[in-house]
Formats: sequence, structure tokens, C-alpha cells
Amino acid sequence: MTSPTSPEIKHLGKADYDSTFAAMRAFTDARTPDTRDELWIVEHPPVYTLGLGADRGHLLAGAAEIPVVQTDRGGEVTYHGPGQVVIYLLMDLRRNKPGGKLYARQFVHKIEQAIIHVLQAYNLVGERVEGAPGIYMAGGDHKGAKIAALGLKVRGNGCTYHGLSLNVAMDLAPFSWINPCGYAGLETVDMRTVGAQAILSDVQQQLAEELVRVLATNE
Repeated sequence: MTSPTSPEIKHLGKADYDSTFAAMRAFTDARTPDTRDELWIVEHPPVYTLGLGADRGHLLAGAAEIPVVQTDRGGEVTYHGPGQVVIYLLMDLRRNKPGGKLYARQFVHKIEQAIIHVLQAYNLVGERVEGAPGIYMAGGDHKGAKIAALGLKVRGNGCTYHGLSLNVAMDLAPFSWINPCGYAGLETVDMRTVGAQAILSDVQQQLAEELVRVLATNE
């Protein structure tokens, strides 16, 4: 097996969810031990996606206006839409990393850490919540509100796809038409709501580069 190289960052621009989902699976089906890992940056039109164990009862009044896609990631229902950073991580966790191969729990921790670091660059403090993947606001008027979501597929061979979303400057109304990630009444915010005037393309690149950095370290 070859030594690992830094993941390639690819900008897909604006792309519909269905075709991107199919492309992730096709890439993972076709990859070999020599295939370079990739991070795909994309912005989706409005769509709800369901994890493998998702309960459609978490789709509430109003949700019928937006397409719903069943996926093979973990987790419950979430929303993707314009003004949100979405990064898909097409990785082989069995490759040699600092300290050895990555396990799924470590992988999740590193992704969350990268999000926390990017939020810090905008003077925002995010935190983890035990048992609820993603990043939540640590203080202020929106303490406990969710600002980033996480959902992954890890195949038996250690190859991953799906990834994360970070809300930058969105129409947040569609989040009120679901129980986000299965939690009734969970407030969802974006960076603009909590006082950060950020440009989507800047946050996309910053987060992708931070993911590459964190994944290459023992952090």
C-alpha cells in the first residue's frame, strides 16, 4: 500500500444532491488502495436528507415543499441549502496516519475539531455535545443551537463518504419544518445569525484546508 498523500480538494460548485450522492458512491466503489483521498466542496439547492435509521415523523408541516432523499449515511434528518458549506470526505481510514490508522470515532472528532477552529477564526465558540454529533454554540443568546451537522458512511474496508455541513448565511426556515437530527425544538443557527459576516467561498476553503491539516496531525 502506498504512503498517504494529502487529500485533494475539489470544488464542485452548485450541484444537486442526487447526482452528488451517486458520484460519491461510484468513486468509493471504484477506488483502490492507491486512490488519492478527496474532499468535495459543494453547495446544494434545498433538500432534506435522511440517514439510514431516520424517522420520517421528524418531517413536520412545511417540509413537503422540499425534496426528501433517503441516503446511506448515519444519523437522522437534516437540511442542505444555499448559503451552507457542505464538504464530503472521501477517505481511506486504513491508510497510515499519524499514530496509525484512524477509527471512526477519531475521524468524527477530527472533523468536529476542524469546524471548531474555523468558527474560532470568526470569533465564534462552538462545542461538542455528548451523544449528538455536530457542533453547537457554546454561549451567548443562542447557546446550545446547532450550527454544523455531521453524517458519515464508513464501509467495511475503511473507506468513507458523506461528511459535514456548516451553516454560513442561509434561509433558516426549512430547519423549523423538521426535528433537526431527530431533536424536537432544537434551534439551528448560521454564522450570520450569531454575528459573523462571512463569505461562503472563504469559509468553504478555510474549512477544507483545516480538515486537511487536522487529519494530518495527532490533534
